Amino acid sequence: MSPPQKKRYVVAMSGGVDSSVAAALLKEQGHEVIGMTMQIWDYSKFEAPDGETFGTCCSLDDVYDARRVAETLGIPFYVINFEQAFQQAVIDQFCDAYFSGQTPNPCVLCNQVLKFERLLHKARELQADALVTGHYARIETGEGRYRLRKGLDPSKDQSYFLFTMTQDQLARVQFPLGGMTKDEVRGHAERLGLKVAQKEESQDICFVPDGDYVRFLEEERGAGQCDGEIVHVGGEVLGKHKGFYRYTVGQRRGLGISWPEPLYVVSIDAGQRRVIVGEKQYLSASTFHLHRVNWLIPAPEQEIETSCRIRYRHHEQPAWVRPLPEGEWEVGFHQPQTGVTPGQAAVFYSGDEVIGGGWIK
Repeated sequence: MSPPQKKRYVVAMSGGVDSSVAAALLKEQGHEVIGMTMQIWDYSKFEAPDGETFGTCCSLDDVYDARRVAETLGIPFYVINFEQAFQQAVIDQFCDAYFSGQTPNPCVLCNQVLKFERLLHKARELQADALVTGHYARIETGEGRYRLRKGLDPSKDQSYFLFTMTQDQLARVQFPLGGMTKDEVRGHAERLGLKVAQKEESQDICFVPDGDYVRFLEEERGAGQCDGEIVHVGGEVLGKHKGFYRYTVGQRRGLGISWPEPLYVVSIDAGQRRVIVGEKQYLSASTFHLHRVNWLIPAPEQEIETSCRIRYRHHEQPAWVRPLPEGEWEVGFHQPQTGVTPGQAAVFYSGDEVIGGGWIK
Protein backbone atom coordinates (compact mmCIF):
# COMPACT_ATOMS: atom_id res chain seq x y z
CA MET A 1 0.00 0.00 0.00
CA SER A 2 1.52 3.31 -1.06
CA PRO A 3 1.91 6.11 1.54
CA PRO A 4 -0.51 9.05 1.42
CA GLN A 5 0.43 11.70 -1.12
CA LYS A 6 2.20 14.66 0.42
CA LYS A 7 0.32 17.92 -0.16
CA ARG A 8 0.95 21.61 0.43
CA TYR A 9 -1.47 23.39 2.73
CA VAL A 10 -1.75 27.02 3.79
CA VAL A 11 -3.28 27.20 7.26
CA ALA A 12 -5.02 30.38 8.44
CA MET A 13 -3.51 30.62 11.93
CA SER A 14 -5.30 32.91 14.38
CA GLY A 15 -3.17 32.07 17.39
CA GLY A 16 -5.95 30.03 18.98
CA VAL A 17 -6.07 26.33 19.73
CA ASP A 18 -8.30 25.40 16.78
CA SER A 19 -6.17 26.63 13.89
CA SER A 20 -3.01 25.58 15.74
CA VAL A 21 -4.25 22.00 16.00
CA ALA A 22 -5.33 22.02 12.34
CA ALA A 23 -1.77 22.98 11.34
CA ALA A 24 -0.17 20.48 13.73
CA LEU A 25 -2.28 17.54 12.56
CA LEU A 26 -1.44 18.21 8.91
CA LYS A 27 2.25 18.48 9.80
CA GLU A 28 2.02 15.23 11.76
CA GLN A 29 0.51 13.55 8.69
CA GLY A 30 3.62 14.48 6.71
CA HIS A 31 2.22 17.34 4.62
CA GLU A 32 3.95 20.59 3.78
CA VAL A 33 2.33 23.26 5.94
CA ILE A 34 2.61 27.04 5.64
CA GLY A 35 1.16 29.20 8.40
CA MET A 36 -0.44 32.56 7.62
CA THR A 37 -1.94 35.08 10.00
CA MET A 38 -4.04 38.02 8.88
CA GLN A 39 -3.16 41.38 10.40
CA ILE A 40 -6.51 43.11 10.09
CA TRP A 41 -6.75 45.78 12.76
CA ASP A 42 -4.34 48.15 14.49
CA TYR A 43 -4.79 47.52 18.20
CA SER A 44 -2.80 50.65 19.04
CA LYS A 45 -6.02 52.53 18.21
CA PHE A 46 -7.61 51.07 21.32
CA GLU A 47 -6.40 52.17 24.75
CA ALA A 48 -7.50 49.62 27.31
CA PRO A 49 -7.57 50.38 31.05
CA ASP A 50 -4.32 49.37 32.72
CA GLY A 51 -4.04 45.64 33.05
CA GLU A 52 -7.37 44.88 31.44
CA THR A 53 -7.50 42.17 28.79
CA PHE A 54 -10.23 41.14 26.41
CA GLY A 55 -11.07 37.84 24.72
CA THR A 56 -10.81 38.86 21.09
CA CYS A 57 -9.19 37.33 18.04
CA CYS A 58 -6.45 38.70 15.79
CA SER A 59 -4.69 40.82 18.43
CA LEU A 60 -0.91 41.28 18.55
CA ASP A 61 -0.78 38.62 21.28
CA ASP A 62 -2.59 36.25 18.93
CA VAL A 63 -0.09 36.95 16.16
CA TYR A 64 2.68 36.18 18.63
CA ASP A 65 0.99 32.92 19.68
CA ALA A 66 0.54 31.87 16.05
CA ARG A 67 4.21 32.57 15.32
CA ARG A 68 5.26 30.60 18.39
CA VAL A 69 3.16 27.60 17.34
CA ALA A 70 4.65 27.76 13.84
CA GLU A 71 8.14 27.76 15.33
CA THR A 72 7.23 24.75 17.50
CA LEU A 73 6.00 22.91 14.42
CA GLY A 74 8.96 24.00 12.29
CA ILE A 75 6.80 25.46 9.51
CA PRO A 76 7.15 28.72 7.55
CA PHE A 77 5.02 31.55 8.91
CA TYR A 78 3.86 34.79 7.35
CA VAL A 79 1.81 37.74 8.58
CA ILE A 80 -0.33 39.22 5.80
CA ASN A 81 -1.43 42.85 6.20
CA PHE A 82 -5.11 43.05 5.31
CA GLU A 83 -5.86 46.18 7.36
CA GLN A 84 -7.06 48.28 4.42
CA ALA A 85 -9.22 45.50 3.02
CA PHE A 86 -10.67 44.83 6.49
CA GLN A 87 -11.46 48.51 6.94
CA GLN A 88 -13.33 48.65 3.65
CA ALA A 89 -15.06 45.28 3.67
CA VAL A 90 -15.86 44.88 7.36
CA ILE A 91 -15.48 47.99 9.52
CA ASP A 92 -16.98 50.47 7.02
CA GLN A 93 -19.92 48.13 6.38
CA PHE A 94 -20.31 47.57 10.13
CA CYS A 95 -20.62 51.32 10.67
CA ASP A 96 -22.83 51.85 7.60
CA ALA A 97 -25.24 49.19 8.86
CA TYR A 98 -25.64 50.67 12.34
CA PHE A 99 -26.09 54.18 10.97
CA SER A 100 -28.82 52.92 8.62
CA GLY A 101 -30.74 51.29 11.48
CA GLN A 102 -29.48 47.73 11.01
CA THR A 103 -27.54 45.30 13.22
CA PRO A 104 -24.61 43.84 11.24
CA ASN A 105 -22.74 40.55 11.49
CA PRO A 106 -19.09 41.38 10.78
CA CYS A 107 -17.86 37.80 11.30
CA VAL A 108 -19.67 36.61 8.17
CA LEU A 109 -18.09 39.41 6.12
CA CYS A 110 -14.62 38.68 7.52
CA ASN A 111 -14.93 35.04 6.53
CA GLN A 112 -16.34 35.90 3.12
CA VAL A 113 -13.90 38.61 2.02
CA LEU A 114 -10.74 38.16 4.06
CA LYS A 115 -10.43 34.40 4.50
CA PHE A 116 -12.16 32.86 1.52
CA GLU A 117 -11.36 35.49 -1.08
CA ARG A 118 -8.10 37.24 -0.22
CA LEU A 119 -6.35 34.61 1.90
CA LEU A 120 -7.45 31.85 -0.45
CA HIS A 121 -5.97 33.88 -3.31
CA LYS A 122 -2.65 33.99 -1.42
CA ALA A 123 -2.79 30.23 -0.93
CA ARG A 124 -3.36 29.71 -4.64
CA GLU A 125 -0.41 31.98 -5.44
CA LEU A 126 1.72 29.61 -3.34
CA GLN A 127 0.31 26.67 -5.34
CA ALA A 128 -1.21 25.18 -2.20
CA ASP A 129 -3.58 22.26 -2.56
CA ALA A 130 -5.99 23.92 -0.13
CA LEU A 131 -6.51 26.70 2.39
CA VAL A 132 -7.14 25.17 5.82
CA THR A 133 -8.95 26.84 8.72
CA GLY A 134 -10.03 25.79 12.21
CA HIS A 135 -13.76 26.16 11.57
CA TYR A 136 -16.13 23.61 13.07
CA ALA A 137 -17.88 22.66 9.84
CA ARG A 138 -17.54 19.91 7.24
CA ILE A 139 -17.19 19.84 3.48
CA GLU A 140 -18.34 16.73 1.63
CA THR A 141 -18.93 15.85 -2.00
CA GLY A 142 -21.96 14.26 -3.55
CA GLU A 143 -24.18 14.44 -6.61
CA GLY A 144 -21.61 16.44 -8.53
CA ARG A 145 -21.19 19.28 -6.05
CA TYR A 146 -19.62 20.21 -2.75
CA ARG A 147 -21.80 20.24 0.35
CA LEU A 148 -21.29 22.38 3.44
CA ARG A 149 -22.43 20.60 6.59
CA LYS A 150 -22.58 21.44 10.28
CA GLY A 151 -19.71 20.54 12.56
CA LEU A 152 -20.41 17.36 14.52
CA ASP A 153 -20.11 19.22 17.85
CA PRO A 154 -23.43 21.12 18.04
CA SER A 155 -22.08 23.52 20.66
CA LYS A 156 -19.25 24.61 18.34
CA ASP A 157 -20.84 24.39 14.88
CA GLN A 158 -19.86 27.44 12.78
CA SER A 159 -21.63 26.61 9.53
CA TYR A 160 -23.92 29.64 9.99
CA PHE A 161 -20.99 31.98 9.31
CA LEU A 162 -20.03 30.22 6.07
CA PHE A 163 -23.19 30.47 3.95
CA THR A 164 -21.53 32.87 1.47
CA MET A 165 -19.06 30.22 0.25
CA THR A 166 -19.06 29.24 -3.42
CA GLN A 167 -18.52 25.85 -5.03
CA ASP A 168 -15.06 26.95 -6.16
CA GLN A 169 -14.14 27.96 -2.61
CA LEU A 170 -15.51 24.74 -1.11
CA ALA A 171 -13.32 22.82 -3.57
CA ARG A 172 -10.19 24.64 -2.33
CA VAL A 173 -10.80 24.82 1.43
CA GLN A 174 -10.57 22.20 4.17
CA PHE A 175 -11.95 22.13 7.73
CA PRO A 176 -10.09 19.28 9.48
CA LEU A 177 -11.78 19.92 12.87
CA GLY A 178 -15.34 19.57 11.61
CA GLY A 179 -15.68 16.02 12.87
CA MET A 180 -14.22 16.72 16.33
CA THR A 181 -15.44 18.10 19.63
CA LYS A 182 -13.68 20.98 21.35
CA ASP A 183 -12.42 18.63 24.04
CA GLU A 184 -10.90 16.36 21.39
CA VAL A 185 -9.17 19.35 19.81
CA ARG A 186 -7.71 20.43 23.15
CA GLY A 187 -6.62 16.83 23.71
CA HIS A 188 -4.69 16.88 20.43
CA ALA A 189 -3.11 20.19 21.43
CA GLU A 190 -1.91 18.68 24.72
CA ARG A 191 -0.61 15.57 22.98
CA LEU A 192 1.24 17.65 20.39
CA GLY A 193 2.79 19.93 23.02
CA LEU A 194 1.13 23.16 21.85
CA LYS A 195 1.31 25.93 24.45
CA VAL A 196 -2.10 27.27 23.36
CA ALA A 197 -3.82 24.04 24.41
CA GLN A 198 -5.82 25.72 27.19
CA LYS A 199 -6.04 29.20 25.66
CA GLU A 200 -9.44 30.81 26.15
CA GLU A 201 -11.66 31.32 23.14
CA SER A 202 -12.27 34.72 21.58
CA GLN A 203 -15.72 36.09 22.33
CA ASP A 204 -16.10 39.68 21.20
CA ILE A 205 -15.81 41.43 17.85
CA CYS A 206 -12.06 41.77 17.26
CA PHE A 207 -12.12 45.51 16.52
CA VAL A 208 -14.37 46.23 19.53
CA PRO A 209 -12.26 44.48 22.19
CA ASP A 210 -14.14 45.98 25.15
CA GLY A 211 -17.56 45.16 23.66
CA ASP A 212 -18.54 48.84 23.65
CA TYR A 213 -19.66 49.13 20.04
CA VAL A 214 -21.25 52.56 20.70
CA ARG A 215 -17.86 53.97 21.64
CA PHE A 216 -16.37 52.45 18.52
CA LEU A 217 -19.07 53.84 16.22
CA GLU A 218 -18.71 57.32 17.66
CA GLU A 219 -14.94 57.23 17.31
CA GLU A 220 -15.29 56.13 13.69
CA ARG A 221 -18.14 58.38 12.59
CA GLY A 222 -18.75 60.97 15.31
CA ALA A 223 -21.80 61.50 17.51
CA GLY A 224 -24.70 63.91 17.81
CA GLN A 225 -26.21 63.53 14.35
CA CYS A 226 -28.61 60.68 15.11
CA ASP A 227 -30.57 61.93 18.13
CA GLY A 228 -34.35 61.55 17.98
CA GLU A 229 -37.52 60.22 19.53
CA ILE A 230 -38.51 56.93 21.14
CA VAL A 231 -41.99 56.17 19.82
CA HIS A 232 -44.52 53.48 20.76
CA VAL A 233 -45.89 51.37 17.92
CA GLY A 234 -49.20 53.12 18.55
CA GLY A 235 -47.64 56.48 17.69
CA GLU A 236 -47.14 57.99 21.15
CA VAL A 237 -43.80 59.71 21.74
CA LEU A 238 -42.38 58.27 24.95
CA GLY A 239 -39.01 59.98 25.19
CA LYS A 240 -35.77 61.00 23.51
CA HIS A 241 -32.67 59.05 22.58
CA LYS A 242 -29.06 60.09 21.92
CA GLY A 243 -28.48 58.07 18.77
CA PHE A 244 -30.58 55.34 17.18
CA TYR A 245 -27.38 53.33 16.55
CA ARG A 246 -27.32 52.66 20.30
CA TYR A 247 -30.31 50.33 19.96
CA THR A 248 -30.94 46.92 18.42
CA VAL A 249 -34.16 45.05 17.69
CA GLY A 250 -35.22 43.03 20.72
CA GLN A 251 -33.46 45.27 23.23
CA ARG A 252 -35.31 45.77 26.51
CA ARG A 253 -32.83 47.28 28.96
CA GLY A 254 -31.56 50.83 28.85
CA LEU A 255 -34.55 52.40 27.12
CA GLY A 256 -35.04 55.00 29.87
CA ILE A 257 -38.82 55.19 29.48
CA SER A 258 -41.80 54.34 31.66
CA TRP A 259 -44.71 52.16 30.54
CA PRO A 260 -47.19 49.82 32.31
CA GLU A 261 -45.73 46.78 30.51
CA PRO A 262 -42.14 45.89 29.52
CA LEU A 263 -41.23 47.44 26.17
CA TYR A 264 -38.78 46.21 23.55
CA VAL A 265 -37.16 47.80 20.51
CA VAL A 266 -39.35 46.63 17.64
CA SER A 267 -37.72 48.50 14.75
CA ILE A 268 -35.46 51.44 13.95
CA ASP A 269 -36.43 54.17 11.51
CA ALA A 270 -33.08 55.68 10.54
CA GLY A 271 -34.66 58.14 8.10
CA GLN A 272 -36.81 59.71 10.85
CA ARG A 273 -34.19 58.98 13.55
CA ARG A 274 -36.83 57.13 15.54
CA VAL A 275 -36.56 54.08 17.79
CA ILE A 276 -39.88 52.21 17.66
CA VAL A 277 -40.81 50.27 20.81
CA GLY A 278 -43.67 47.96 21.71
CA GLU A 279 -44.82 45.09 23.87
CA LYS A 280 -43.29 41.65 23.41
CA GLN A 281 -45.89 40.45 20.93
CA TYR A 282 -44.68 43.06 18.44
CA LEU A 283 -41.30 41.30 18.26
CA SER A 284 -42.79 38.24 16.57
CA ALA A 285 -42.60 37.97 12.80
CA SER A 286 -43.89 35.36 10.41
CA THR A 287 -42.39 36.66 7.15
CA PHE A 288 -39.47 38.82 6.06
CA HIS A 289 -37.41 39.60 2.98
CA LEU A 290 -33.79 38.79 2.13
CA HIS A 291 -31.33 40.25 -0.33
CA ARG A 292 -27.80 39.31 -1.44
CA VAL A 293 -28.74 35.63 -1.18
CA ASN A 294 -26.16 32.94 -1.92
CA TRP A 295 -27.24 29.40 -2.76
CA LEU A 296 -25.02 26.36 -2.29
CA ILE A 297 -27.56 24.35 -4.26
CA PRO A 298 -29.11 25.30 -7.62
CA ALA A 299 -31.21 28.39 -6.85
CA PRO A 300 -34.86 27.35 -6.42
CA GLU A 301 -37.22 28.57 -9.11
CA GLN A 302 -40.27 28.27 -6.86
CA GLU A 303 -41.15 28.04 -3.19
CA ILE A 304 -39.33 25.34 -1.20
CA GLU A 305 -39.54 24.02 2.36
CA THR A 306 -36.45 24.44 4.49
CA SER A 307 -35.22 25.18 8.01
CA CYS A 308 -34.05 28.71 8.74
CA ARG A 309 -31.70 30.12 11.36
CA ILE A 310 -31.84 33.91 11.89
CA ARG A 311 -28.91 34.36 14.24
CA TYR A 312 -25.94 32.28 15.34
CA ARG A 313 -27.46 30.99 18.61
CA HIS A 314 -30.96 30.57 17.13
CA HIS A 315 -32.02 26.98 16.50
CA GLU A 316 -33.27 26.75 12.93
CA GLN A 317 -37.03 26.54 12.53
CA PRO A 318 -39.29 25.08 9.78
CA ALA A 319 -39.86 27.69 7.09
CA TRP A 320 -40.52 28.25 3.40
CA VAL A 321 -38.61 30.49 1.00
CA ARG A 322 -39.64 31.71 -2.43
CA PRO A 323 -38.06 33.96 -5.07
CA LEU A 324 -39.20 37.53 -5.61
CA PRO A 325 -38.40 39.94 -8.45
CA GLU A 326 -35.03 41.72 -8.63
CA GLY A 327 -33.09 39.05 -6.76
CA GLU A 328 -34.91 39.24 -3.45
CA TRP A 329 -36.48 36.36 -1.53
CA GLU A 330 -39.36 36.03 0.90
CA VAL A 331 -39.07 33.77 3.93
CA GLY A 332 -41.97 32.57 6.06
CA PHE A 333 -41.83 30.73 9.38
CA HIS A 334 -44.54 28.19 10.12
CA GLN A 335 -44.47 29.48 13.70
CA PRO A 336 -43.73 33.22 14.29
CA GLN A 337 -40.22 33.92 15.60
CA THR A 338 -38.75 36.73 17.66
CA GLY A 339 -35.47 38.36 16.72
CA VAL A 340 -35.87 38.88 12.97
CA THR A 341 -33.34 41.70 12.76
CA PRO A 342 -32.43 43.74 9.66
CA GLY A 343 -28.74 43.38 8.88
CA GLN A 344 -28.41 39.89 10.32
CA ALA A 345 -27.98 36.72 8.26
CA ALA A 346 -30.71 34.15 7.68
CA VAL A 347 -29.27 30.74 6.78
CA PHE A 348 -31.16 27.81 5.27
CA TYR A 349 -30.56 24.17 6.19
CA SER A 350 -31.66 20.81 4.87
CA GLY A 351 -30.90 18.52 7.78
CA ASP A 352 -27.31 19.34 8.70
CA GLU A 353 -26.49 20.79 5.26
CA VAL A 354 -26.30 24.52 4.56
CA ILE A 355 -28.16 25.12 1.32
CA GLY A 356 -28.09 28.92 1.21
CA GLY A 357 -28.54 32.17 3.06
CA GLY A 358 -28.85 35.91 2.75
CA TRP A 359 -29.19 39.21 4.60
CA ILE A 360 -32.39 40.31 6.31
CA LYS A 361 -33.79 43.56 4.92
